[in-house]
Order: sequence, then C-alpha cells, then structure tokens
Amino acid sequence: MPKHERLTKLRHLLAIDEKISEILSSTATLDEKRRRLRRHLSDMLVNIVDESQQMPPLEWVVCRDATWVMRNILSQRSEELAGFSLLEYIDDLLHSPSAGDQSLPSSAFLAELEHLLKGLHGISGIYKEKAPAFLSHSGRKAARMRSADLSRMARHSARYMNRYPSGLDDQLIRHQSNSKQAIQAHFGITDLEWNDWKWHTRHIIRDADTMGKLVALSAGEEQAIAKAKSNRVPFGITPYYLSLMDRENTRTWDRAIRAQVIPPLEYVDNIILGRKDPGCSMDFMVEHDTSPIEGITRRYPNIVILKPILTCPQICVYCQRNWQIEDVYSANAALGKTQLDQALQWIEDTPEINEVLITGGDPLLLGDEKIEEILSRLAQIDHILRIRIGTRTPVTLPQRITESLVRTITRFHEPGRREVVIVTHFEHTTEITPDSMAAVQKFRQFGIGVYNQLVFTYYNSKRFETAAIRQKLRLIGVTPYYTFNTKGKEETDSYRVPIARLLQEQQEEARLLPGMVRTDEIVFNVPRLGKNYLRAAQNRDIIAILPDGRRVYEFHPWEKKLALVDTYIYTDVSIYDYLKRLRKDGEQARDYDTIWYYY
Repeated sequence: MPKHERLTKLRHLLAIDEKISEILSSTATLDEKRRRLRRHLSDMLVNIVDESQQMPPLEWVVCRDATWVMRNILSQRSEELAGFSLLEYIDDLLHSPSAGDQSLPSSAFLAELEHLLKGLHGISGIYKEKAPAFLSHSGRKAARMRSADLSRMARHSARYMNRYPSGLDDQLIRHQSNSKQAIQAHFGITDLEWNDWKWHTRHIIRDADTMGKLVALSAGEEQAIAKAKSNRVPFGITPYYLSLMDRENTRTWDRAIRAQVIPPLEYVDNIILGRKDPGCSMDFMVEHDTSPIEGITRRYPNIVILKPILTCPQICVYCQRNWQIEDVYSANAALGKTQLDQALQWIEDTPEINEVLITGGDPLLLGDEKIEEILSRLAQIDHILRIRIGTRTPVTLPQRITESLVRTITRFHEPGRREVVIVTHFEHTTEITPDSMAAVQKFRQFGIGVYNQLVFTYYNSKRFETAAIRQKLRLIGVTPYYTFNTKGKEETDSYRVPIARLLQEQQEEARLLPGMVRTDEIVFNVPRLGKNYLRAAQNRDIIAILPDGRRVYEFHPWEKKLALVDTYIYTDVSIYDYLKRLRKDGEQARDYDTIWYYY
C-alpha cells in the first residue's frame, strides 16, 4: 500500500471516533492529548454504564475491554515498559508528513487499530446472529428449542473436528503399516527388530540422504536437514515416527508431524547466527538462573526438575532446551554419576521439596537399571510425595514402553504414600496410533496416570484442531494437562501463534467439549519465573501495539501477591500475519473474526 494510502487509511480509521480524531489532529502537546484522550475514554465508559440498555450486554463487554486496553496503552508507564509510544507514533504520522517509509503503519497495525476503535464504540460486528429464539419462551418449549440449538452447535464443531485424521483411523493405520514395511525392507529387518526399542535408537535417522530414501522430501526440507547436519544443529527422527509420515509428501495430513522434527531453513540459520553472537543466549527460560546445582532446576516452592539426561531419541524443533542438546548421540548427554548423586542428595537435603519432575531430554532413553536407581533413591526420601516422569517416548518410540520398564516404574507407585505419573507430549491427532495407545494402556493398567502437555503451535491451531486432539487423547487414556503457548524464541517464530488465538480456542472451541475432556490449563511460561495462567486475565496486560501490528504484553509472575518480583515484557506475533498465513493454507478468515477481541 503506497504511503499516502496508508496515511489516508489511518485518518479514516481515527474518524470512527470523532473525538479521538479531533484530539489527535489538534496542535496540543502530547501530554495534553494524553490527558484529553484518557478523559474521553473514561467518559465513554461511564456513559455506556449509565445507558447500558442501549447496547447488547455482550457488545458492552467488548466495549469495556477495548476501552480498558486503549487506556492502558496510552499510559506513560506502559510506554516506558514497552519502549514505544502509540500516541507519539500516531502524532508523528499525522503531523510529520515527511516521515520515512520505515515509520509507516503496516496493514497489521491498521487492522489492530480498526478493531480496537470499533470495539470502543460497540460496533465490533462479531455478533452476526440474532439472539437465540428460545430466550423468548419458557418451560418445555424453551427447553426443546434450546436443545435443538445445542445440537446445531455440536454438529458445527463436529464438522471441523472430522477434518483432522487420527492415527487410529483405518486409512492411516494402513498407511503406517505400509511405511513400516518399507522401512523394514530398507534396513533388512523383521518385526523382531522393529519391536526392539534399542534397534530404533541405534538407527535414528540423522541425515537427508537416508530420510529421502524412505519418504519424499521437498527441496527446502532437504536443504534444511543437510545444513543442520553440517552445522551440528541437533536433528534426529526415530524410524517409528518416520513411519507416521506421508511417504508421498502431499503436504496434507502429516504437516504437523513433519513440522515437529524437520527444522525450517530460517530456524537453522538463526541457530547458526545465534551461536556466533557472544551476546546471544539460547537459554530462553533462563534456566542458568534457576539451577542451584547441576542437573536441577527450581522455580516453585515444592517442586523441582531433575535432568539426568539432555538428549532425546527424537529432537523437536521448538524444544525448550535446544541450547543444551548437542546431538542425539552426544557422549556428554547423561549426567555423570557424581553429579547425579549430588543432585539427588540436594533433593534429599531440601525437605521443602515434595515433588520431582524427572525430565531432560527424555529420561526413558536411559536403561531400566539406571531408571530404577534414580526412582529408588527418590523413593527413599520421606518428603517426596510425587514423582513425575516427563517423556515423549509413547509418541516417538512406543516400543520403549516394555513390560520390564513398566514394572520398574510402577513398583514405586504406592497409593496413599507416593504417586508416580507419566507426563507425555502428543501434538496432533495423527500421532495417536494403536502403538502409542498400547504404550499408554500399559501404565494405566497399573493405576499410573498419563497426562499430556501440548504446545500450541501454528500446526495444531486451526479451528477445533486442538479440540480434536483432546477428544482422541481421552479415548486412549491420556488426560489433557497443560496447553503451552509456544516459547517466544526468535528461531521458532514460524511456530508461534498469537496469544489471542489460544484464548479464542479455549473460549469458543474447548468450551464446547465435556469437562472431562477440557481439563488442560492454558499457560505462558515466563522465563526465569514459571507459569502464567492465561485463563486469568488479571495476570497480564496489553501495554502496546507496535507499528508492525504486534501486541506487547506485560506478564505478572505467579508470586504477584506473595513477593515483589519483576513482571515480564513479551512481544507477541501479529494477529494479522497469522490470519494471512491461515488464508494461504485454505482457511476461511471469517471463522476467526472474534480473535481481535481477545486480550
């Protein structure tokens, strides 16, 4: 869009509110404009409250929220925290026509401003349907009309959820069986080797040539894998997980699976650049500042993370600890005996700890004897009430869940004394297979709970896509536990989704599922501090909208009422750019219209 058209568009949008347009167009000082704008917004809210019957209640809620957001963005404190002044930026655009192209508002910025101003005036347009007819009736007639309306909503959600194939569908079961046979033929093995988890770990696919012989790769995928290997960027896929991929690479049902493990080229390039920059830290969660001893991370009073190994049989591209993983077969991955003993002793000497999360890396990559040794040591500590084992092997290497391993783990589960639980990581319905279901059920048969931590990425963020995952997980015995916003690391920008989409998913899609299915909590992991619960709006504030359309948030720490801890400033990805990407992938943008009004 040419410069003059963008400025014309900006003036047109500001005219949605004549008073705001008048204030911003005046020659008053910035401070005076700020005071007048805030007074105007306050008066608007008071008038709306006093004349609430003139606006539908839910449109009033949108108006109230938009007013609150605008007031917050215009505060000097928000400007200082964000390092950006929306007021000053718009003032410069209106009064400095010679401003360079770099300062021009993007289409994403204009879209954010438009929806915010429409929200202020109760003209968001998101309520396209009339009020349900049953509200005008009572008794049995109202109940029947309400039931018909609920059935319509259920059919609507089912149409979306049925778009996403499951690894339990007959068609994908046949496909996986054919892929498995092709991989077995390539390696010259029988089912005996295929069912041996150690065979899989010895034959992890780590290069484009081998992978290309088993599944079709695009030129971009081949280039990214080759560049990752030559620059020692961790990459590895188990033969089992490879069997879940579409061998023809039609870029349809297996996109989420490929995205899990095949790094985008820009990811590889950013990792390489980051390593060359002495001022760049890949430790996004700042674990160095929360590790009192090697192998331990502690962010909360009663729980501690124990990391006995820092590699996995399969590397996820957006891994939180990609900065610690050298290679799938790294000789330094396992914590040394002395260090492990010291970490376990530290837990024993810290009686305030009553729960241990054993993770890594993937601790089930260790042998049964080493796992038993760790669990036995923890079980001897009186103050340990719960042991969590964080592992993705039920998804990437279900062969690892042997009868021997299950017996080793479950014998430390003592109801009334100590709980042992499994926390795994399914990302898509296509990962839910008969093999992964069998792995889960082996634990469930011994009373061990299995929970899922899902990372909300672009590749599972379409309408009702995550709802479909939750529904299928419950059917195989997995309880949805957490849904994480993708870490805000620059190298994984292509995986990130606006926070507003995760909020929208919870309110408009997950909310339609039964309570036993939507048990997960949506969270944002704050570096150094820990989880911020997104469901609670009082735990965050929008403090800016940048010229490129990205929102800036201030996240409050979980200790906000307990200790004077700093807040965390986070720049989100653009809603406009996210919707543009969805449209490119065939989605209907109108299905996501309400996203702008989730803050």
